Amino acid sequence: MAALHLKRRLIGSELARPPWQPLLSNFQVTCHHRSRECAAGLLSYDISNMGDQETCISAPNPISHDLYASLVFYFKYASSAYTLVCPRPNGNMLVTQLANPLTDIQGFVARDDHRKEVVIALRGSASVTDILLDCHIALVPFISPGVKVPPGARVHAGFLLAWDSVALEVITVVKKQLSAHEGYSVVTTGHSLGGSLALFAAVTLRQNFKSVHIRTYSYGAPRSGNKIFADYVNATFGEAAYRVVHGNDGVPTMIPTGLGYHHHGVEYWQRESPPSEETTVQCNAEGEDATCSASIPSQGVNVAHTNYFGILVSTPFCL
Repeated sequence: MAALHLKRRLIGSELARPPWQPLLSNFQVTCHHRSRECAAGLLSYDISNMGDQETCISAPNPISHDLYASLVFYFKYASSAYTLVCPRPNGNMLVTQLANPLTDIQGFVARDDHRKEVVIALRGSASVTDILLDCHIALVPFISPGVKVPPGARVHAGFLLAWDSVALEVITVVKKQLSAHEGYSVVTTGHSLGGSLALFAAVTLRQNFKSVHIRTYSYGAPRSGNKIFADYVNATFGEAAYRVVHGNDGVPTMIPTGLGYHHHGVEYWQRESPPSEETTVQCNAEGEDATCSASIPSQGVNVAHTNYFGILVSTPFCL
């Protein structure tokens, strides 16, 4: 097993730590794209060459008030997924809690009868088991129940293993909910690792429920697959795939493009404080926009990763 290199980093006060601290400030590349084991801690790479990046066709534009409110709304589900039991996610009905003891994946399925949505929220890294999954960064074929993606599409091996550990349960629960509630749409959401799982959930559910409208929201998620996979996601979901980045959050860029990874679009970047629709911009729809968060070298897990829209990650919205 690769050597464990841990550094504790203070994020805010000692009393306001998210449950997944302590965090790594840097991960010196002891884990590469074929490694199966690596350091415990959410990972960042000290790599000077981040690979070629596309330039933005036009300057990013501020988003609307309604879109901003929507991004905040679905982040509250993602934040609540860190709570062991969330009786009323975002004030809505809890359908079931999700948990797998082997992969330590946690989350829930909720139902919003006002918006007519079934919502799947998946937790980010919160344990050593999660971290080991984070580190398993080989690019592998997307093999999941009912899924067929283009030849050559590859995804993060650890993230896929984590998603597949709950995929059948999620499909079964969603199928039952959609059968009982005609016309409902599906939303997936998550922060960090949970954002990548939410993306994989959306891809899987899209292929299992082809007539259902599906949207996916990720917050501070790392790159999750190669360019063929990213292009497939963009073609399948278009602007229904929302990828949100807060300032200099280092997690979205810590797996470099030089390892064959590529972000899907569309990125919504809160480029400065305070958080608002005026300080949040919509970036290039192709995923890698050199004028948005990709313009900042990865700092790994930092303060920006621990809060979105002024909300500390892991804050529960469960009543």
